[in-house]
Amino acid sequence: MPIHDWTRVTAGVFHDFQNAWITELRNALNGGVLPERYYALGEQRAGEIGPDVLALHVDDSEDAGAPSSGSEDDRGMVAVAEVPPRVSISQEAVDAAYYASMQRSIVVRHATGDRIVAMIEIVSPANKHGRDPVQEFVRKVTAALREGVHVMVIDPLPPTRHDPAGMHEAIWATVAAMDYEPPEGMPLTLASYCAREMIGAYVEPIQVGSVLIDMPLFLTRDHYVNTPLENTYMAAWQGVPHRWRRVIEAAKRA
Repeated sequence: MPIHDWTRVTAGVFHDFQNAWITELRNALNGGVLPERYYALGEQRAGEIGPDVLALHVDDSEDAGAPSSGSEDDRGMVAVAEVPPRVSISQEAVDAAYYASMQRSIVVRHATGDRIVAMIEIVSPANKHGRDPVQEFVRKVTAALREGVHVMVIDPLPPTRHDPAGMHEAIWATVAAMDYEPPEGMPLTLASYCAREMIGAYVEPIQVGSVLIDMPLFLTRDHYVNTPLENTYMAAWQGVPHRWRRVIEAAKRA
């Protein structure tokens, strides 16, 4: 019964769960959610233990890097024009001029050289513990979007004084120069960003105890796959030590 109150445990306990969830998401995506030409890998950043991002690659070995265009190899993807993502809020940037002014960023790609098309980021306490980490996370997401990489951001943690309206608001203010105010009582956020000319955001506000919906993960500008968040979350939860489950679930029994 997602989603739990992760503020009740240390950052290390959440980090362990985060790694497990990334692994379960990878398994689900590679186990049939993704079309044949795509694959997902848990990625690491230098100096950190364990994966903190799930990167989706496309096998360009036969087409020299040409963008996927919804061919027969891409069966299983959903066309936005035919079936819009089933989320509570859809947003579109009204001005993409920020692209021209943003400094260039380096996107680290897997050693195989296969092109990264999308990423899934799970926000951690470390991303929120200061103004600089919040800004660094926002830069990471916006740089990916600028490079044409679609991004899903899972923010299971309440806002802090460094991201007073949540991480999506911090990202959206940079991407679109627009405000976002989470609905009352829904401080946590699932957001999927489509890196088209006018950035699109598909947002699902949630709270502790919310059931996690399948979120759209864009593989092209016009196509996405539905990502099973609840099933993968619960699979990762099964590995949380009972000592910490008791702490996390104490609020429900109180």
